[in-house]
Amino acid sequence: MKIKCDFCKTEYNTDSSVSGTVRCAVCGHAWSVVAPSRRSTWLMFFASLCALLSAIIFTVAVITQYHAKNAVRGPLVASVTALETTTDENGISRVVVTGKIENVSNDIYGVPDLIIVSLDERGNVLARQKFMPSATLLDSGGVVNFSHILSPQPAGVKKIAAQLVDLQTPTQDKK
Repeated sequence: MKIKCDFCKTEYNTDSSVSGTVRCAVCGHAWSVVAPSRRSTWLMFFASLCALLSAIIFTVAVITQYHAKNAVRGPLVASVTALETTTDENGISRVVVTGKIENVSNDIYGVPDLIIVSLDERGNVLARQKFMPSATLLDSGGVVNFSHILSPQPAGVKKIAAQLVDLQTPTQDKK
């Protein structure tokens, strides 16, 4: 441990166990030295172990949240990026929906049909229009853009969303 004379600033290297009054060999000034408290090896080990455990728990929580988020969304995610109102040659106003379908998985997936859903302010479905996007397969991390002109919309549409047809629950025709 290093100690320094308060009067002449001479520095000394001493044993870490030195404690009490010391006298400077150069100027004769005396001052008190208190040995620093030693930290317990077990306490340091326990603190390091707690920090490591906290880092592991945090990492597991982040990974679990990421996988849960993707599991809820599914491997393909459809989103609307823009809405534009146009008028056709007959003077009828139509909404053009543009968006993208993104593969957030590590596998190749077939792109199912897309449903554009028109909702009111309470989230009630007012209309659904189904169409087939231009891509049939989507690589891992791939994105395909889509654009669809909707048929005339009912009154009260406040939100338009895109949904993918669920291919895991096939519909059966009743005869």
